[in-house]
Amino acid sequence: MAAGDDQILKSLSMAHLGNPNVMLGGKGGWLGEFRSFALRGNMIDMAVGIIIGAAFGRVVSSFVSDIIMPPIGLFTGHSDFSNHFINLSGHAYATLAEAKAAGAATINYGVFCNALFDFLIVALAVFLLIRQVNRLTPQREAPAKVTKECPYCLTAIPVRATRCGHCTSTLPA
Repeated sequence: MAAGDDQILKSLSMAHLGNPNVMLGGKGGWLGEFRSFALRGNMIDMAVGIIIGAAFGRVVSSFVSDIIMPPIGLFTGHSDFSNHFINLSGHAYATLAEAKAAGAATINYGVFCNALFDFLIVALAVFLLIRQVNRLTPQREAPAKVTKECPYCLTAIPVRATRCGHCTSTLPA
């Protein structure tokens, strides 16, 4: 018996459940719906934005760790700012890598500062981008008023009305 010939499914108006075209994207199939959802313009734009955002994040991380942090590290007397840490174990370690290799508990404030600078630069870039987009987007005008208030009963009435529909007062022109 074919899937569409099942009398019980037909009586329950569910004969389509046994039809493989429904699942595989025939008329109204969930796979077809997903395909149309995934290929809409907004979904593609979002995917491109995520990919570009990930690449931008790597560029910003490199900018912070390779351009900004070395002068700050030189100013503080150390060559690598990400190597700043507080050792909580009581043993002396020359670098963060040595402390991590030994399994020592550390507070890695240099790595945190790098991540904080990364975030601030990305946040600034997003703010400037949104600000520019808002400047380029035309401002919408407020819609024209279609109602006004009756001066006698304070009911909302059409702007062009000459008599209030609620209290039947004659309205000034």
